[in-house]
Amino acid sequence: MKILIVGDPHGSFKKVKEVPDVILLTGDLGSSNLARKMAFENVERKRNGLPKKEYSSIQKKRAFMEAYNSTIKLVKYFSSIAPVYIIYSNVESSNAETRKKSKEIKLPLPSLTDKLNSMKNVYIINNKVANFHGIKIGGLEYFVETGWVKRFSPRNSKKMAGAKKETDKARKFLKNLGYVDLLLCHQPPYGILDKVSFSSAPKSWIGKHAGSELILDYIKKCRPRYVFCGHIHEGRGEKKIGGTKVVNLGAGGGGILDME
Repeated sequence: MKILIVGDPHGSFKKVKEVPDVILLTGDLGSSNLARKMAFENVERKRNGLPKKEYSSIQKKRAFMEAYNSTIKLVKYFSSIAPVYIIYSNVESSNAETRKKSKEIKLPLPSLTDKLNSMKNVYIINNKVANFHGIKIGGLEYFVETGWVKRFSPRNSKKMAGAKKETDKARKFLKNLGYVDLLLCHQPPYGILDKVSFSSAPKSWIGKHAGSELILDYIKKCRPRYVFCGHIHEGRGEKKIGGTKVVNLGAGGGGILDME
């Protein structure tokens, strides 16, 4: 079984040279340059005691469409080669999130989830298990963990409230998941290939661990063969946790994994 695993492509991809049986993507499918710039600017403004910068509805839609269009282009390419399994990250938007954003900016936005679900050879496995010819693949959707909020945004009560709901949802999925051959997730486990050193990140984030304590706990308890993640691009590399091989694919990294 030849599995092509690609980490956080952000709309950029190289032509596949060796045709795989299946392709796995760790999220961050589309380009998020505009959205990241807007978000990080306001993190720095808040840290410096400045008021939040308000962006126009047109600017917000432009950022959304940058991610949407580049995602569709990328997934169309990969799905023309082999079945593609996808998890959502902090870049992709669910139908509910898209409707909410559209209502906020008072402009129509296309549904990424509906579009991907209509495409041949494309499977969204957010908090689901896929069995591909005997290979058990767990797909964990990106979530904001309460521990992350405590480390990165401790005074944001609204973010903490949302994080509690997302953390509970992820905890329930991981508790029921059990053993899998391969866990596909967006963020790394806590303390493993997850230290922030990206030059464009807010200064207050540098040197902190941005990984998930829940994912680390799951790995220690259930010991999957492989864990593939991204999110912290500068953490790209491999590390062992017991018998589990954890691979942070970074931005667009990856390759063919041969599995029996």
